[in-house]
Amino acid sequence: MTTETVLSNARIVLADEVLDGSLLIRDGIIADVSQGAAQTGEDMGGDYLIPGLVELHTDHLEGHYLPRPKVRWNPLAAVLAHDAQISTAGITTVFDALRVGLDEDAELTSAEIRKLGDAIKDGVTNDRLRADHFLHLRCEVSAPDCLEAFSLFEDDERVKLASLMDHSPGQRQFVNVETYASYYQRKMKLTDEDFKKFCDRRMEESRRYSPTNRAAISAACQARGIVLASHDDATVGHVEEAIAQGIRVAEFPTTHEAAKASREAGFGVLMGGPNVVRGGSHSGNVSARSLAEQGLLDILSSDYIPFSLIQSAFFLGEVVDGISLPRAVAMVSKNPAEAVGLTDRGVITPGRRADLVRVRVDEHIPVVRTVWREGRRVA
Repeated sequence: MTTETVLSNARIVLADEVLDGSLLIRDGIIADVSQGAAQTGEDMGGDYLIPGLVELHTDHLEGHYLPRPKVRWNPLAAVLAHDAQISTAGITTVFDALRVGLDEDAELTSAEIRKLGDAIKDGVTNDRLRADHFLHLRCEVSAPDCLEAFSLFEDDERVKLASLMDHSPGQRQFVNVETYASYYQRKMKLTDEDFKKFCDRRMEESRRYSPTNRAAISAACQARGIVLASHDDATVGHVEEAIAQGIRVAEFPTTHEAAKASREAGFGVLMGGPNVVRGGSHSGNVSARSLAEQGLLDILSSDYIPFSLIQSAFFLGEVVDGISLPRAVAMVSKNPAEAVGLTDRGVITPGRRADLVRVRVDEHIPVVRTVWREGRRVA
């Protein structure tokens, strides 16, 4: 039985323009986009209609499972809570970032990370989730248990993205050891002497494990068709290393130099929505706005605040000259979808999935009014 839905009187954000018109959904697929109001259907009242957002890197799930120190929530309940917040922020496709390889300060175990992966699979299999969920493995290559933890996901078909990262002192995001100290020493409440020992141990682990783990994981991902991302690249040398590893997405480059080299290498350059909204990185690294001004920004991620994804899309054009709304929306829909090979979504055009978000803008803040995934209202 054919099911049709008409959405009328909307400001439809297409790939290269905003069209005042109507949209026809047939069996979960966009069947037609036309100019002008339709005679029938649901009146959008002049609100924006944009593609469902595609989120490649959110660290948000762990906070629902571990909401307080030593407190563990039911894994499925944590996934459901995460999914509810993601979907009501307009995100219809999400790559849940799960840690592979744990620092000694981590409160989670690899077995618990696997439990969260199982809970996501359960939610998908039993149609409990509003958004479409995939897995993004955040591989801490300097951790001694990285490969062992990675092996826990070797048969998981929902793994579509893996990032190679090294958060040890003197590396990438923390090339400045003072910045590392302001984060880790305070967090772990270490004396200066204990902190020095901690840094020495972490740097030795990086030297010992990172090269082997990077090579093994990149080879495994290429064999399985998993898209690879680099993380916190700071130099041209880092980008050259990423090229050799088959990287396709550059997550959070920390300098203009690395972002420029990543773009020249054909990588999709990804930055955080919170960086856009705040006007800079919380770690003191390169500003996402400045990369956008130089044409070096392709993809936005909510990172640690789900709502920042849609907020940054509507905000970016206000603070960066030359960024139109269609171009900004592409950074949270079309571009991330294409970066990971999802060619059935991310843009409003006939033949694509009817993943859609109705948005009204009040006081420069987007208000998500309705969300559809494959034509089904989910929020």
